[in-house]
Amino acid sequence: MFATRSNILRPARIVAWSLAAAIVILSVLPPHLRPETAAPHALEHFSIYLVTGVAFGLGYDRKRSALVLFLLFFAGAVEIAQLFVPGRHARISDFIIDALAVCAGPIGISLVRQVSPRIL
Repeated sequence: MFATRSNILRPARIVAWSLAAAIVILSVLPPHLRPETAAPHALEHFSIYLVTGVAFGLGYDRKRSALVLFLLFFAGAVEIAQLFVPGRHARISDFIIDALAVCAGPIGISLVRQVSPRIL
């Protein structure tokens, strides 16, 4: 049985904001406190931002363009915040990866809903 939009909205919003908070926290931690995985740096960034974008896309299905603009602002703000953390670096390459991934989420959800509206 397929989930209805109303059943998805609240949990997706909770997940989306939790992931956004995790991104902010992990981005402003001093480098020696930041957990590391064996995954390449770019893949780590892409993955967490993509999942966050999908969660926001599921949780906020109205005004898609406003959501994408907010997510672009969020990705940029996180990179800029790193300028003020000793040992952290704001990189344009990270911003590009983050922005592409976080915007791919809601755009992908929108496309899936257009092709098969009963799924999501």
